[in-house]
Amino acid sequence: MSGNSDPLSPRAKLAVTAGKAVAAASRAAGRGSGSVIGGRVALKLDPDLLARLAQNLDVVLVSATNGKTTTTRLIAEALRAAGPVVSNALGANMPAGITSALAGSSEARYGVIEVDEKYLAGVARDTDPKCIALLNLSRDQLDRAAETRMLAENWREGLAGSKAVIIANADDPLVVWAASSSPNVIWVAAGQMWKDDAWSCPSCGGVMQRPGDDWFCGECGFRRPTPSWALSGDHVLDPHGSAWPIHLQLPGRANKANAASSAAVAAVFGVPPQVALERMYQVQAVAGRYDVVQFEGRDLRLLLAKNPAGWLETFSLIDPPPTPVILSVNARGADGTDTSWLWDVDYTRLTGHPICIVGDRRLDLAVRLEVANQQFQVCDTLDQAVQLCPPGRIEVIANYTAFQDLRRRVGN
Repeated sequence: MSGNSDPLSPRAKLAVTAGKAVAAASRAAGRGSGSVIGGRVALKLDPDLLARLAQNLDVVLVSATNGKTTTTRLIAEALRAAGPVVSNALGANMPAGITSALAGSSEARYGVIEVDEKYLAGVARDTDPKCIALLNLSRDQLDRAAETRMLAENWREGLAGSKAVIIANADDPLVVWAASSSPNVIWVAAGQMWKDDAWSCPSCGGVMQRPGDDWFCGECGFRRPTPSWALSGDHVLDPHGSAWPIHLQLPGRANKANAASSAAVAAVFGVPPQVALERMYQVQAVAGRYDVVQFEGRDLRLLLAKNPAGWLETFSLIDPPPTPVILSVNARGADGTDTSWLWDVDYTRLTGHPICIVGDRRLDLAVRLEVANQQFQVCDTLDQAVQLCPPGRIEVIANYTAFQDLRRRVGN
């Protein structure tokens, strides 16, 4: 903690030490980073530990269905211009993982924390954030997550009257509904490619009108707020109307939108847009996402897409045909076991690409691609799929656990 802070109580210190020991043991046993199990043990010993660790930090929380890990990383880079940052950069985004991340740094001034959508209200209560970034809400993990309207309602109730500055996407009606209960909101026009979860008004259930980039409810008057920040092509427009160029090593429109929201967050802490955006250029890959790796004489670009909105954004950034595409889908606990969401993805966007499919649920995906009139080959392993592709670039798109499997196989 910073020099003027009260030292942690003996119980809190014990909890931190025990958590680190368990995490180290988990790593030594080859069971991953250990951050979640370490955090769970620490919170058992001191249930108030997260609040204690956060009390001397200026905390930023980032929540969304898609883009939260990347945006957390971009904000952390930007805020390092103003002081040391602690962050759960590897994406362990529930209370145990967050506690573990904060316990790892005693010198930080800022805590930049990615939070799973379902836990946002509770983590906000514990960490007293200065700023909360809300990017988007769309259908995801249908078997375990609440329906999007219920999540928006949960955010709205949990953030009502919050002292935090809320940075919210003006183009997503569900996010606007969730943020509107807060007294201090800064709206960002970050765009919204996936609209299928926001055709009915979250306020009254009426039909949403969507002329151009605008939206409003014809029945109750709920409408898009006027943004003070905006993504405009390759630039961020700040509240003064100045345009700042976005230079990222990360691909695609969605990451420019993430950069626009991140610049708005950085400005809350006094970091000017030019400085914030320049620092974001350092980010080449985020927990393996967007990495290009050499494997079997090919260049594989690893892309994570976990739900229909994510797949739609990912299709928009892959190289044009005839670049081969490998798709991998699992349905394990961390993915959600329900694969019905595959039917919400427009796979006709892959027409012209040679397609190979792998993963636990490759046959579910095969049925979906068959209906979409796509040509594809079903493969048992990544190695087999790669060998069917010519030398050169391959776009590899996978959902959560399938992505982790791929990284292990290619040594990333």
